[in-house]
Amino acid sequence: MNKKAFKRAMALALTGVMAMGTLTGCGGGSNDGTSTSTDNAASTDNAASTDNSSTASTDNAGTAQADTSGATGVDSWEAFADNVTLKIPVYDRGAEGVPNVSDNYWTKWVQENFGNKYNITVEFVPITRTDVLTSYSLLAAAEDLPTILMEYDYPKQAQWAADGYLTTYDLNEFAKIAPTYYQRMVDLNQLGYTEMNGDTYFALAERPYYDTAYTYVTFYRKDWMDQIGYDAYPETWEEQKAMYQKLIDEGLCEHPLGGHMVSGAGVDQNYAFRSFPLDEENWACYGDYAIPALGDDANREYIRRENEKYQLGFLNPEYYVTDLETEKASFVSGQIFQFAGYISADVDFLTALFEQNPDAHIGVQLQAAIDDPDGGTVSAYRADNPFGMMIGFSSQASEDEIKAAWMYMEWMTQEENLFTMQWGIEGENYNMGDDGLPVPVADYNGDCKQGFNNSKDYWCVTIEARNAGTIEEIIAASSPKNLPDDVTQELIDNYYRKVELAKKGRAVSDCNFAVVLDSVGEYQASLLELYTEYRDQLTMCKPDEFDALYDELAQKYANAGYQEIVEERKEAYEAGQSTKLQ
Repeated sequence: MNKKAFKRAMALALTGVMAMGTLTGCGGGSNDGTSTSTDNAASTDNAASTDNSSTASTDNAGTAQADTSGATGVDSWEAFADNVTLKIPVYDRGAEGVPNVSDNYWTKWVQENFGNKYNITVEFVPITRTDVLTSYSLLAAAEDLPTILMEYDYPKQAQWAADGYLTTYDLNEFAKIAPTYYQRMVDLNQLGYTEMNGDTYFALAERPYYDTAYTYVTFYRKDWMDQIGYDAYPETWEEQKAMYQKLIDEGLCEHPLGGHMVSGAGVDQNYAFRSFPLDEENWACYGDYAIPALGDDANREYIRRENEKYQLGFLNPEYYVTDLETEKASFVSGQIFQFAGYISADVDFLTALFEQNPDAHIGVQLQAAIDDPDGGTVSAYRADNPFGMMIGFSSQASEDEIKAAWMYMEWMTQEENLFTMQWGIEGENYNMGDDGLPVPVADYNGDCKQGFNNSKDYWCVTIEARNAGTIEEIIAASSPKNLPDDVTQELIDNYYRKVELAKKGRAVSDCNFAVVLDSVGEYQASLLELYTEYRDQLTMCKPDEFDALYDELAQKYANAGYQEIVEERKEAYEAGQSTKLQ
């Protein structure tokens, strides 16, 4: 393939959102099936959009439009003369009660409605969600990489490029095959993120409402709060401690906050323990969530809080050997006060909770709207990247296979196809409401059943969330259904609290780098394993030993490779090869 280098700085902002799709249903396909997904979901509507500005900027990147004269996208496609195999990754999340993620109703629907038309055999390749890097490395070693390599985290994609897994590509050629997808990247100022070291490697999916992250919430037992005289979830740490202790004293639960083992990328997000306004160099060197920042002051204070929870008995003393499913079961059985998860029309642990505890009532913990003067923490949280999936293309793929991948991305972006993949079949997965918006059928278990989070792992190649209606209507559609308690208004209130905090700069997107950080690829896996060990020691140590132990373990962590990562990040930041705080 031809290479085309677009020398650009990282993009300034997301300035628009994709137009809302028309509400059309589509049948087809056969056999039963489902898919799974757990990553952040959101939805988009121009009238309800927030100030979706990126934390990145050095230039007006992504404003030029490629020459697409003569290109008509889908209407110009013809079937390949020889059959082409398109391999698309799909996360295998190990979720219970779902069919094989690579062979189900919806994989067949894609084949029948896309693949067959263009002489493309579509194969979905399972990728272990908890060990993405290993899955791809094994496929690369076997020279069997999927045509598309996609991930949410820039460091993973950068490492794949450095390891030779990815090919560069020509954005002009991409724009001819996928003009809708390309133009959206232009409209959202994403072209600056397509490059690394001056070469074009990536395409970017849309992530609407990236700075509000409203779909992941903590549910709690409101009936228990009523019993101890609380009508709202406290917002300061001192008030929360008093409530947790009262739950224990009244015998409602022994360890109200539960807890599970700490491991993997994305743990210990310390945004609420940072000092604002943020120091840009510190943010660039230590702010990334994928590798815990042991040694940074915000991380120290975050773990100090976890140590306090442990010492007070709020955490399960055996959290370090408790997996997430076991913690979930503890919430369902009424042993712990709260549990966090993604919202959807059918939340399995809430359904199970009411089945086992029919007199229970639930609430949603709202994002704190005030700073905590007692505990020293602030109201802040991690915003997602201002883009969804990062899409790369296999260096082992032929030109026709990569062209088929571009066709799939454009096909999935078309309104009618995306709507069907997101909402399912009318009369089965959803019904149209009087307002003309789809209403999910709760507890649907028919032949075309969707997986958790509405089969997102198949359509996240183009957008990170379902979209239909205003933000209030979107949340209402995603709110848990067929439960004794309706938490829709609380979810809406939580969203608007995050909107206000985002306007104040308290929704923090991580720094992204335009170069490969070799140290990340070399040390990330071993540091994540080491962090689990050190984090447990710090959580369970005596409070008067905490600071000395933290300093000791932080030095060991630095010596094990973290210091090299920090220094390489700093070098890239100082060279202008990173995003900036707005």
